[in-house]
Amino acid sequence: MKPYTDEHGGGSAFSETTPQMSFINLDTADTFFSAPSIDISGYDKIIVATSGGKDSLVCLLHLLDLGARKDQLEIWHHLADGNEGSTLMDWLFTKDYLRQIAALFDLPIYFSWLEGGFEGEMLKQNSLSRPHKIETPDGLLTLPRDVRRSKPATRLKFPQMAASLSVRWCSAALKIDVGRRALNNQARFDGKRILFVSGERREESSNRAKYNQLAIHACDRRNGRKALRVDEWRPVLHWSESEVWALLERHRVIAPVPYRIGFSRYSCQCCIFNSARTWATIARYFPDRARTIANYENQFGITISRNKSNVLEIANSALPFEVDDTEALEQALSEVYSLPIQLAKGETWVIPPGAHSKESCGSV
Repeated sequence: MKPYTDEHGGGSAFSETTPQMSFINLDTADTFFSAPSIDISGYDKIIVATSGGKDSLVCLLHLLDLGARKDQLEIWHHLADGNEGSTLMDWLFTKDYLRQIAALFDLPIYFSWLEGGFEGEMLKQNSLSRPHKIETPDGLLTLPRDVRRSKPATRLKFPQMAASLSVRWCSAALKIDVGRRALNNQARFDGKRILFVSGERREESSNRAKYNQLAIHACDRRNGRKALRVDEWRPVLHWSESEVWALLERHRVIAPVPYRIGFSRYSCQCCIFNSARTWATIARYFPDRARTIANYENQFGITISRNKSNVLEIANSALPFEVDDTEALEQALSEVYSLPIQLAKGETWVIPPGAHSKESCGSV
């Protein structure tokens, strides 16, 4: 396998790459700031970490365009609310929507989660975090905490609005740690070459602008007993939002529901980085969600916002999005996904209201 890079200077993401430089050897170097094109043929498995949002969907479509084999690809999704009944943070339909995405492209999908999800972790009081749950081809893995390495702790507050994962614990506890344990605890990966793909883009934030595009993953053990090789690649890191929407249009994939309601990102519905207008929209159309969040803030005596206003107070300071797409709004209230994913023949693709919006509603 020979991954390589070039200096992509803009233009269409669908065109041939500009003059290719020499092939990269990931055995002798471990980070590459720019690697818009790599040879994917030598990987045994390509894992696409998928939120359901436009960028991770486009990663999947781009890999298919590049010729990724169906036997290589699998979709992973970390359930933010867990799978035990909590509905505090995420969109209700996400799990069923992603199941249907996987079925549409005839690909396996595996869900994983922290038992109890966001709510369970937030309510932790002088106790260990709960086990991780990992779906695999052979069934469900339950991975308890190592009591020799973990210590009881208390949270009793929401993650804070910061880039540091030490206080913005949701990304670390609900996604990064879950994915790490899923990679480290499946014998089917031993001795294999794995490509872990995610959909961050530099255009999204100053923090993501600094990301490397190709690197050796933290779970890599190519020189260890498992001989597990894991590379991580962000194939759309250099893409513009216009290029992302263009690929969805070319594949006739309908914009996911959050963008149709006016959200600029498909993160948790109640993401801590939501703007005032986003919270106002939640308070108008999903009032129970907003009230539950505010009640927790009042209970903890610590708000999500650094200005010490709870989410209802923040919502009252702004005008909500005017949602004209009643079909999308009704879907957002249901756990069962019942809308089409691709356009039927003759239908016209429409860019959603949330496209190119500057209203924040996702992590930095």
